[in-house]
Amino acid sequence: MDTILDLDTPPAIAAAGPTRSPTAVEVLLTPEGFRLDHPDPEAGEKLMAKTLGVAGRDAMYGILGQLVKASMKGGKPDAGNLAFMISMIKRIKPRDSVEAMLAAQMVSVHVMAMQSVHHLATAEDLAWHDSAGRALARLARTFPAQIEALNRYRNQGEPAITVQNVSVQDGGKAIVGNVTQHTRVVAPDHGAATAAEAPMSGSPDPGA
Repeated sequence: MDTILDLDTPPAIAAAGPTRSPTAVEVLLTPEGFRLDHPDPEAGEKLMAKTLGVAGRDAMYGILGQLVKASMKGGKPDAGNLAFMISMIKRIKPRDSVEAMLAAQMVSVHVMAMQSVHHLATAEDLAWHDSAGRALARLARTFPAQIEALNRYRNQGEPAITVQNVSVQDGGKAIVGNVTQHTRVVAPDHGAATAAEAPMSGSPDPGA
């Protein structure tokens, strides 16, 4: 049976048994799958749910089961990979189920990317080398895209930023004044004047 250490307890302390912090929860890999180990099972489930950023027992076990499968190495779940993935999710601090799923994908992609690095470094023939290189390239592009997606989701409620701007399009009018930039719309300030309406310095008087 492999023991995966989680949360903040250092391995040497957690292995001591009775001295383990009551706020620590462990994930035990078993022949049947995995289980949580905590003096109070209900409290342990709540602690792990908080770590993974989900609400509810089913969501917690769902995400954790997916992480166990993503940790596979040599055809079986890897305790080290799983411990690392849980630790990274805790530090990402997902705030709801959407962020929890994104965080789980991010750590899984990172683990697979590093496995591809290993395969690339130990490739014994050109075909293996090329395959590992292509996999690494795809995963390396996916990871920053996931970070961007998480940042966009987290910042969706941020206030708009007002900037000074002059914008002229072909066949259009210039907008002069404060421009409020939103995610999907650029709206001129109510006090702004268009180029057609604002008097131009040095322009001849139409009635002259």
